[in-house]
Amino acid sequence: MTKTVALLDYGSGNLRSAHRALERVGAEVIVTSDPEICTNADGLLVPGVGAYAACMNGLKQVFGQRIIGTRLAGGRPVMGICVGMQILFDEGIEHGIRTEGCGEWSGKVERLQADILPHMGWNTVEMQTGSDMFAGLDDDERFYFVHTYGVRDWTLATDDLTTPPLVTWAKHEDDRFVAAVENGALWATQFHPEKSGDAGAQLLSNWIKHL
Repeated sequence: MTKTVALLDYGSGNLRSAHRALERVGAEVIVTSDPEICTNADGLLVPGVGAYAACMNGLKQVFGQRIIGTRLAGGRPVMGICVGMQILFDEGIEHGIRTEGCGEWSGKVERLQADILPHMGWNTVEMQTGSDMFAGLDDDERFYFVHTYGVRDWTLATDDLTTPPLVTWAKHEDDRFVAAVENGALWATQFHPEKSGDAGAQLLSNWIKHL
């Protein structure tokens, strides 16, 4: 049975490439900001490019926080990409300005500590054992990144969690940052699976299988 994915249109995402990538792996894609469609689709994909504050402002305009929260409360899958992942954390700090995020995960998004920024191009990630997101992929697979900010220091309070999130890390120069998270119905990647060729297609296919 074909799965339906709502691709959230809130003015801050590469919708065209994400649309094509999802169709490539067999999903029926609806580009929309309609709360009812976004809430009831099999999956919700939240893209994101640009500044953290601008993305959060756009998300609020379409009640995106409420949509994400409602879906997750019902165990319905959500996936964030790039800044669409970053806004799931508590806050983002850009140019000294703090912006409140969705707060699904504790943590802050901040500027990477590297000589060359943005971090742009293909990079490997530290895949976790037992990952559903990276199932069928080799450890040396490369994914496409383009970002200046990320979550560099994230300590999870997991004592009260039955199943702690699986956190995948990556490194740019000597700086380590969160590259992906699997947390029940909530998945997210700092890299762009829709721009990551066959490896990205495999990852998106893995997500579709879990819808």
